[in-house]
Amino acid sequence: MEIPKDKKIVLFDGVCNLCNSAVTFIIEHDKKDVFRFASLQSEMGRKLVEERGMDPEELDSIVLIDPGVAYYRKSTAALEISRELSGGYSLLKNFLFIPESLRDGIYNFVANNRYKWYGKKESCMIPTPELKSKFLD
Repeated sequence: MEIPKDKKIVLFDGVCNLCNSAVTFIIEHDKKDVFRFASLQSEMGRKLVEERGMDPEELDSIVLIDPGVAYYRKSTAALEISRELSGGYSLLKNFLFIPESLRDGIYNFVANNRYKWYGKKESCMIPTPELKSKFLD
């Protein structure tokens, strides 16, 4: 599949229940149809990660790719995603003023405990037919 140049791409842990809930939340609040998604475990996800010089085996965070602009990880990715969401969630971008090391410390604490707190699936989620067009894999 070709990567859309006019869409921001969210890479996520496809077996993580918290991550899958976050993707569902993003889709529900993506009224401008800005985002496309791929799991980190998918062929497309791995390709996109490797193209940016990251090791897919070492990656356990959300990644936002803004084609032709930049890519973001961890808390910065989450806050950059919030910029595009409807319902007042774009105000979360104001937390970008907090030093990244502090934001990522909190992010890492949640990420390191996500399977224990929210559980894990045996395989990546399969999007419904009506959502399939939003996924790259």
